[in-house]
Amino acid sequence: MNTRQKEILYLLLSEPEDYLIVQDFADRVKCSEKTIRNDLKTIEHYLNEHSNAQLIRKPGSGVYLQIDEHEKMRLSHQLHKEHQRVNEQSDEERVLQIAFLLLMNTKPVTAKELAKRHFLNKSAIKGDLNMIKEWLKRFQLTLISKQRLGLLIEGDEKNKRKALARISDLIDNQELTSQFIKKQFLRHEVTFAANELRSLQKHHSLFFTDETFESLLLHTLLMIRRIKMKQPIAIPQKEMAIVQEKKEYQWTSELMKRLEHVFSIHFPKEEIVYLTLHILGGKVRYPIEKEKNVKNPLLFNVLQYLVDRVSELKMLDFRKDQALINGLGVHLNTVLNRLNYDLSVSNPMLNDIKKMYPYMFHTVVDVLEDMNQSFSLSIPEEEAAYLTLHFQAAIERMNGISQTKKKAIIVCHMGIGMSQLLRTKIERKFHQIAVIDCIAKADLADYLAGRGDVELVISTVSLEELKIPHVVVSPLLESGDERKLGVFMDQLDESSRRKQKAFQMLNNTTPFLVFLQQKSEHRYKLIEQLAMALYEKGYVEKEYAAHAVMREKMSATNIGAGIAIPHANAKFIKQSVIAIATLQEPLDWGTEKVSLVFMLAVKHEDQSMARQLFHELSYLSEQPDFIQKLTKETDVMRFLSYLDY
Repeated sequence: MNTRQKEILYLLLSEPEDYLIVQDFADRVKCSEKTIRNDLKTIEHYLNEHSNAQLIRKPGSGVYLQIDEHEKMRLSHQLHKEHQRVNEQSDEERVLQIAFLLLMNTKPVTAKELAKRHFLNKSAIKGDLNMIKEWLKRFQLTLISKQRLGLLIEGDEKNKRKALARISDLIDNQELTSQFIKKQFLRHEVTFAANELRSLQKHHSLFFTDETFESLLLHTLLMIRRIKMKQPIAIPQKEMAIVQEKKEYQWTSELMKRLEHVFSIHFPKEEIVYLTLHILGGKVRYPIEKEKNVKNPLLFNVLQYLVDRVSELKMLDFRKDQALINGLGVHLNTVLNRLNYDLSVSNPMLNDIKKMYPYMFHTVVDVLEDMNQSFSLSIPEEEAAYLTLHFQAAIERMNGISQTKKKAIIVCHMGIGMSQLLRTKIERKFHQIAVIDCIAKADLADYLAGRGDVELVISTVSLEELKIPHVVVSPLLESGDERKLGVFMDQLDESSRRKQKAFQMLNNTTPFLVFLQQKSEHRYKLIEQLAMALYEKGYVEKEYAAHAVMREKMSATNIGAGIAIPHANAKFIKQSVIAIATLQEPLDWGTEKVSLVFMLAVKHEDQSMARQLFHELSYLSEQPDFIQKLTKETDVMRFLSYLDY
């Protein structure tokens, strides 16, 4: 039964032996009498299957539920359990449904209607709406409340579609979003659109990542729905003219002609250009042939700048790593195209990458800040996280790979940087594995059919009906995944696991720079407070404070487990030092709440100190009990003593 049918059954249970007419139900659940009659058939079928209660119909009087008291209690309890289970499982889905409904609706909907639909009170729904309202600001969209009418999202159609495509950011679950949007269409429609996109790839030798393919499918389905709702997109004529000259426009036109017949709609030129832009901005799995006309004119300079600056800051020469240069070249070319065409990018691994590789991530963000100014770009933190994976994979390669034995392939759905990182981590930590290739799930069957030497498949997505031993791990190969992979192997390289024994950060702070149990309204104010303390003690220039806040606005510095590491450009630092603060009440910090703050002021030349600090912070983030002990302490000297053992 659906939610409405359960509500009707609740009404019958609340008034047994009492006739209710169809109009009563229709008024209460706000639908037509025809819908109620169909619902009553479904309810009757449910009762026949699950209860001895009977739905009695009497012409001229209505319907009532014939049920004894014991069965009434049992059935009520059963419905309540189902309702509770749905609620527990679908908090994320509820937010997704509300956001999707508001974005797709052309007419207002009231909070009361939303509350009734989800069996919640209005205050609970308001919490969801506040979260959605804040999220919409990222797309220049406004959730407004019209008196006596309800809620409506105002903004440009292009921005609404961006938000619909990025709706998974609301719940941090790309797979749930994809399933949800597909459910809005008939199965054969989804299958047809997917098959046509695969034909496009095959016919024109396009190699999208699984992630990009899924994104293109969702964009196509959403575009079809918006056209049917008479919500067309507008694109400037200048941009239209540029895109229409590209060969990808002709490919997309052919694709959409085939879709028109199945979906009974006509795609205007603006919509063809819109999908073409997403194809041009899609991430590829493999390097494209080195044709001059596919490379962005800025690519060479941007790539050189990025590699040179990260090499300088990390004191490692990344210029010699051709695999890194090739991978960055492919990825940055796509990034520049996306920026040119004003396409947004999501990164479901953003928070995990920030937590696992905070040192490299914040190095890349610092470089991008300068690079964005130098080249008039606006590369966001989502891309910084992807770039982090490329550099982290290079570091893994530098650490050396032992002789390998068992031949394995990696099935990765997230592109070159992620698959290369996973590959190098596996080969370094599992000496008995030789990774012979990294492929996409779509290519697995053909790949295995073409060769018989694959002994193990390591995948980031679930695989069905695979005879070869296989295991599913996260793309970042966290410790739990290492243990899972170890089950398949004879040995696990324990020596590569870092074990924390003592903190060195104690040597880089003083009691005068430790501020416990602070009260603060906003993270920016706390950052200014810590930065000014460093300035007053002579450790940094006065500009450090303003720059630290600017840096925070570009990318929140939370690294997980309630820890944040605000910092600013090293050119404003006179002497390397750390300021520390704990908070009386956790403070909103990016995507989470933070209780423990380390303001890092580390000079470029103190790279060994920086590496050690980030190792210690990474270790701390895995020790929730220790963090709680630190955040509850009220005495500065005792606080510091905890870091000295």
